Amino acid sequence: MYVDVGTDHLRQHLRRALSRRLSERIQGREAAGQRQWTDTEHRAEADAILAEAAEEFARSQLTQGRRVVPPEIEQQVIAAVLNEIFGLAGLEPLLRNPDIENININGDRVFVRFSDGRRERLPSVVSSDTELIQLIRDLAARSGVEERRFDRGSPGVNFQLQGGERVFAVMAVTSRPSVSIRRHRYKTVSLDELCKLGTIDRGLAAFLAAIVRARKNVLVTGGTAIGKTTMLRALAAEIPTWERLVTVEDVFELNLDADSEAHPDVVAMQAREANIEGQGAVSQAELVRWALRMSPDRVIVGEVRGPEVIPMCNAMSQGNDGSMGTLHASTSRGAFTRLAAYAVQGPERLPLDATNLLVASALDFVVHLDRPRGEIGKRVVSSIREVIDADGRQIISNEVFRPGPDLRAVPGVPLRAETLEDLVVAGLDPGRLQYAAQGWPS
Repeated sequence: MYVDVGTDHLRQHLRRALSRRLSERIQGREAAGQRQWTDTEHRAEADAILAEAAEEFARSQLTQGRRVVPPEIEQQVIAAVLNEIFGLAGLEPLLRNPDIENININGDRVFVRFSDGRRERLPSVVSSDTELIQLIRDLAARSGVEERRFDRGSPGVNFQLQGGERVFAVMAVTSRPSVSIRRHRYKTVSLDELCKLGTIDRGLAAFLAAIVRARKNVLVTGGTAIGKTTMLRALAAEIPTWERLVTVEDVFELNLDADSEAHPDVVAMQAREANIEGQGAVSQAELVRWALRMSPDRVIVGEVRGPEVIPMCNAMSQGNDGSMGTLHASTSRGAFTRLAAYAVQGPERLPLDATNLLVASALDFVVHLDRPRGEIGKRVVSSIREVIDADGRQIISNEVFRPGPDLRAVPGVPLRAETLEDLVVAGLDPGRLQYAAQGWPS
């Protein structure tokens, strides 16, 4: 009777061989300056490696006088390993559920948050910590435009799945491997759709569309998982199709280049981590500088989180009007403090006065998102600030829409006359602002 021990050994041998040889061949292609594999080519290469490794295992078994795994079992193991490597294993049913927004995994403990704010604990997606680490390695190895390592030498990894979900995982610095997956339910979205979702009202939609058409520079702010990327996509939907866009991200999330009808001329760039020798890293700050040399009509920075704030402001103030970005901040006013804190991290080492002057000359509006009081799972525009000027250690701004009693935006200080004139030229009906003053529709 056939014993399963050989099958288990074969599976382990194939996985080790595939991981090692794929990594070696990917690094060899990068060193030779060859193009990245397509998904089809990547899988074909993995298939060939597994076939070679299976033959090698059979020879080893014969040499040692052990029983060889039958061909039909061998093919089943190869298919299973391919499915494990190129599938999503236990994550697949969770990612297929359109109502799940966040997946957090701590070893064998799985917690999800639904779009309506509910949280649940679900069964484990793997049988061991080792399997979870291997799953993340496999997914990271074929993500984006380059392989991303996940091991003790690189214990944190950040990447995007094929479906657009953003993954961050850590190991070695925690007692058990931990994984956080954020998904965007709206890969393409418009301001009109945000109205239907209750994120904005019709008056705000008209206002936001006008500031995009008027080529005002906009920063979208808010807390974690509040919908900043979704808002940025909706604003980008108002950009004319003939404009050339360059997007810069730490990990691809915007995916504006995926919609060739709405945005036919897009260059999407992603920051690159250093290789195993510590070489080849390309930061977001460097990518923003490169973007300025690519004849963009607008530069869009997916998330400002460091010294790229200086080149981003340069982009906004040097003729690339209408550029956009997102930033983590708890209030619209707090965005200015966060920008200054990031600016001092850059090689320019600008003092606060100079930073504020640069920000004030570059930025036109801050659009802030928050969660309305008493409504779990909802996100709304809570505040919009018009940037006026800088005065020493302060940036002067007018909160043209301020948080109302439930934190939904209501009209605040009137726009400056010249700004209103620009927006009217861009198609804003001033009556829309009066509509906004009537409050959000129920």
